[in-house]
Amino acid sequence: MPEPIISVSGLRGIVGESLTPELVVRYLGAFASGLPRGPVVLSFDGRVTGPMLCEAARAALVGTGHTVLDAGPCATPTTGVLVKHYHAVGGVQVSASHNPAAYNGLKLFGPDGRVIPADEGELVKRRYQADEVNWAAHESVGTVEQVADTRTEHWDLIAPLVDVERIRGHKFKVLLDSNHGAGGVVGSYVLEKLGCETIHLGAEPTGQFLHLPEPTAENLVSVSKRVTSEDVVVGFCQDPDADRLALVDEKGRYVGEEFTLALAVDHVLRSSPGPVVTNCSTSRMTQDLAEKYGVPFHRSKVGEANVVDCMLHHDAVLAGEGNGGVIHPRVIGVRDSMIGMALVLDALAQRDVPLSQLVDELPQYAIHKAKVAIDPVAVATVLHKLEAHFHAAKADRMDGLRLDWPDRWILIRASNTEPIVRVVAEAPTAEVAKELCNEAATVMG
Repeated sequence: MPEPIISVSGLRGIVGESLTPELVVRYLGAFASGLPRGPVVLSFDGRVTGPMLCEAARAALVGTGHTVLDAGPCATPTTGVLVKHYHAVGGVQVSASHNPAAYNGLKLFGPDGRVIPADEGELVKRRYQADEVNWAAHESVGTVEQVADTRTEHWDLIAPLVDVERIRGHKFKVLLDSNHGAGGVVGSYVLEKLGCETIHLGAEPTGQFLHLPEPTAENLVSVSKRVTSEDVVVGFCQDPDADRLALVDEKGRYVGEEFTLALAVDHVLRSSPGPVVTNCSTSRMTQDLAEKYGVPFHRSKVGEANVVDCMLHHDAVLAGEGNGGVIHPRVIGVRDSMIGMALVLDALAQRDVPLSQLVDELPQYAIHKAKVAIDPVAVATVLHKLEAHFHAAKADRMDGLRLDWPDRWILIRASNTEPIVRVVAEAPTAEVAKELCNEAATVMG
């Protein structure tokens, strides 16, 4: 049987192939064996296989002596909020994020409500691979308790960060595409609290996706058409576990996930200037905005845990990733589509202009992505060749090789799961970004 893909803070795989209930028990047994006694929050992103895998997860957590706080279908950021609210020792979200329906996975949370960092994830992986699980004796097994309210605590953290009455005064008509994932549970509640008239697509967390889960332009064609036909001011599009947010403007134009963070940063820095953080594969729009407002800008390695580490270290006012993941330190250290929606609505209410104008005012770049097959043992040599070839660029080896020019950049990183390197370039035009990727591929041979 193939192994699942194990990342910094969890794993994912195809259900019935690389991900089975038995594997969930082993992996979560290894995770829970490293936790102190106390409650663990358990939730899932609405996928069809979520309830089945949650049964296995409950068995593992109860079997290691922990009380399970069962939150049912829940957005990933809400899971983090609940971990902190209930002073849990950890949390588990059964989710495959934006992957297709056949996939599922596990995200692990620490007691601070964020996904666990790399060093803790490595310890879980080692215990899992060594089959080291401390099962509880019969008198010490845990119990299961249901979480009655999974919405209020999340909203209560978001409300102080926006002008609620100003947003309510506009009575915005919006569209929310939850695609039958878990985002609609708290997403619709937040929009209701903000006084919006909401057209909700895929509201119930059934996992019966209306379109492919990743909120890309290709997958949201029908949603974009619905935005124009319903005459709404914005279309909010979540991935199944609602940690990512893509936007469609009032004209039906797919704005894209890279702009989500930039819009949030621009709005926050207008009233609360301070450091901002993105990972090294995110659009330079945020860097340009930081320079515009005269605040420090910092980059981290790719990965949510790395972004959060950097955010906390620099006491940033906002952080995130170009996949539509906005991270607000006063909500939770997790990518959060709900705070993203609230900040966009607050910007619309404050500026009193359409979303298309807010987007067009931002710095404009184009991103191109590619893959190049490379033997893992040759990666170091290839990166050295690239750095020498692009000698006029500023080189950074923080995470792979990033090369920067005044108006463009390219990032080359080795994959952790395939014998390839991933190449991402951003430039003023799509043609220039593609040419930069092609030139790098030629150098790599």
